[in-house]
Amino acid sequence: MASLMELKEIFRSADAVCFDVDSTVIREEGIDELAKFCGVGDAVAEMTRRAMGGSVTFKAALTARLGLIRPSYEQVQKLISDNPPELTPGIRELVSRLHERGVQVFLVSGGFQSIVEHVALQLNIPTANVFANRLRFYFNGEYAGFDETQPTSESGGKGKVITHLKEQFNFKKVVMIGDGATDMEACPPGDCFIGFGGNVIRKQVKEKAKWYITHFDELLKELEER
Repeated sequence: MASLMELKEIFRSADAVCFDVDSTVIREEGIDELAKFCGVGDAVAEMTRRAMGGSVTFKAALTARLGLIRPSYEQVQKLISDNPPELTPGIRELVSRLHERGVQVFLVSGGFQSIVEHVALQLNIPTANVFANRLRFYFNGEYAGFDETQPTSESGGKGKVITHLKEQFNFKKVVMIGDGATDMEACPPGDCFIGFGGNVIRKQVKEKAKWYITHFDELLKELEER
């Protein structure tokens, strides 16, 4: 197991950094915001808490939550336009600094492609670097399920994305940053996990992560070390 000092060195010399999105890059949980928008906020928020704590499989929790919300295409688009996701303080500067250093930045999320692509646009991250879940709609715009072939739709999916990135780009050091159990599980194959508690603190992650931060400034300072 790598020491904190070794993890910091991996971060400073990383080829790629993968960020979770909900409660990490943005302040809210996209699926909870969508549920509130569709009038089933409380029930879905409770399901999210259980999923993030790691007590149920991610796919089971996602299926159950979307079965309650049943969002239409119009509702998803209206949510993005009326209530755009709020970026976490410091993330814009951190991503910009990583880009300056030639580090590839990816958004790897259990959230929804349309919302995550909107976030990527604000951070100058190419949409090709977005890995998220895709909602399906019938021709009339009604909810028709989600694409279950996406790796991010199941537990362990973020690790599969990192394996894919290493194989495709020959990355040697990949860092995963996030607030939840599914992010922590991605290392290995990720080489360094950084737990983030700036928006919400997940007890399990805080206790188990060797490196745990509450503000992105802490990572900016690490990059200035060299």
